[in-house]
Amino acid sequence: MSSIISREELRALPMIQQPTYPDQAALDRTIDALEALPPLVFAGECDDLRLKLAEVAEGRAFLLQGGDCAETFDAVTATNIKSKLLVQLSMAVVMTYAAQVPVVKVGRIAGQYAKPRSKDTETRGDVTLPAYRGDAINGFGFTPEDRAHDPQRLLRVYNASAATLNLVRAFVKGGFADLRGVHTWNAQFVRDSSVEAEYEELASEIDRALAFMVACGVHDDSLSTVDFYASHEALLLEYERALTRVDSRSQELYTCSGHMLWIGERTRQLDGAHVELLRRVQNPLGIKLGPTTTPEQAIELADRLDPDRVPGRITFITRMGAKKVRDVLPGVISGIEATGRKVAWVCDPMHGNTFEAANGYKTRSFTDVVDEVNGFFDVHEQLGTWPGGLHVELTGDDVTECVGGIFNLGEDDLANRYETVCDPRLNRNQSLELAFTVAKRLRSGRLGRVNPVQEFRAKEL
Repeated sequence: MSSIISREELRALPMIQQPTYPDQAALDRTIDALEALPPLVFAGECDDLRLKLAEVAEGRAFLLQGGDCAETFDAVTATNIKSKLLVQLSMAVVMTYAAQVPVVKVGRIAGQYAKPRSKDTETRGDVTLPAYRGDAINGFGFTPEDRAHDPQRLLRVYNASAATLNLVRAFVKGGFADLRGVHTWNAQFVRDSSVEAEYEELASEIDRALAFMVACGVHDDSLSTVDFYASHEALLLEYERALTRVDSRSQELYTCSGHMLWIGERTRQLDGAHVELLRRVQNPLGIKLGPTTTPEQAIELADRLDPDRVPGRITFITRMGAKKVRDVLPGVISGIEATGRKVAWVCDPMHGNTFEAANGYKTRSFTDVVDEVNGFFDVHEQLGTWPGGLHVELTGDDVTECVGGIFNLGEDDLANRYETVCDPRLNRNQSLELAFTVAKRLRSGRLGRVNPVQEFRAKEL
C-alpha cells in the first residue's frame, strides 16, 4: 500500500502551473479544513469506472468525456447542470446506437475549476496583472483584488463540486435519463436544422426498439438510469493531496475529488509532482498527449503510473491537432501496442486546434475539430486498433465560441454570445453534429469487425 504524500514531500518536488499564495499560513489553514471534509466521491465508484474503462481498452465500450473548459462558481445552477447533462445524454445515445456497444459517460464536471496558462500575467493597456487561472485560484475581473491568488477559493471548489455531484446523481438516477425520454432530451435543442431531423429519426427508431423489448418482457433498470462519472484535470496539487483518502475496504489510496483524474500536456514530467502524486492513488487516470509526444515518452508515463498494468487504469487522451494527428499518432499507438499493454485511446480534438480570430477572440474551427476526429479514426482503422473515445469541451447553451458547424458561424458571430472564461466550447448544436460524425465512423468501423458485445451464435437443437 502506498502512503499519502506529506505536504512537505509534495512541496519539495518540482511543481508546475501552481498558484503563488502570498500567505503560507492561510494556505495551511485551508488545507487543514479540506483534510477534515468528507470525500466527494467514493472508492467503489472509482473502481466501477476503472472496470468500464478496461472494457473501452478491450474494444467493448466507447468513452464520451465532455463538459466545460473551466467551470465557474456562478454557473453552479440547476439549469446549467441540466443542460450540460442533456447534451451528453443526447450525444451518448447517438453513439451507442451507432456502435452497438455501451458508451461510458464521464463529465468534465464538479472539479474543473483551474486551468494551466501559457503566461503568468495579462496586460491590458499599461496595466499588468496575474493571469486568470480559474475560479479555484483567482477571479476573472481585471482588478488586483480579483486576480490575487486566494487559498480560500479551494473550499469554494469543494462546496461547488459537492452541490454539482448531488444534483447530477439526482438527475441520472431519478428518471431524468430514462431512454423513453430520448425525444424530450432534444425538445429545446437543434431547432430548424438537418441535425434535428436526423436526431428525431434516431429517437423514433429507439422508441420502436424499446417497445419491442417491453413486448418481449424485458424490464431493466439500465433503461431508466445511467452511470455518470465526474472527472477533471488534477492540476492543483495541494487540493488533490488534501482530498486523498485511504479506502476502508482495501486500505488503498484514492483521490476523492473526482472519479477519474487526468494529467495535462504541460504537467506530465516523469519527475514532477503531478506524476508522483497520482502514481500513488488507485483512480483511473487520463494522460494528455500532444503532437511532440514520442512513443518512448508514452511508454515511460504508462510504466511510471501503472507498473502493474491494471486494466482500465490508463487512458491516453491524444490532442495532436488536425494537421498532425495522422503523422504522430500511429507511432505512439504502435509503440504502446508493442509492449503488450492495453490502454484506452481517446481523441481530444479541441486543444490542438485553437487559434485567434482576426477580431481577437480565441476560437476553434468546427471543420478542424471534425478533421482531427476523422484522422483519429483513420489511424485506428489502419492499425486495426480500437478508437476508444471522445474528449470534448462543450456546453448546453447556444454560445458562439467555435466557428463553423451546421449554422456556419463566422468570426463576426463570435461576439454575439462568447461566454467562456477560458477556451472556446462547442455549443449544443455543434456537439450533437459532432456526435453524428463520430456515429458514422463507429458504424462504418462496426461493419468491418465482429462486435465483441453483440457476438452471438444460434444453438442448433
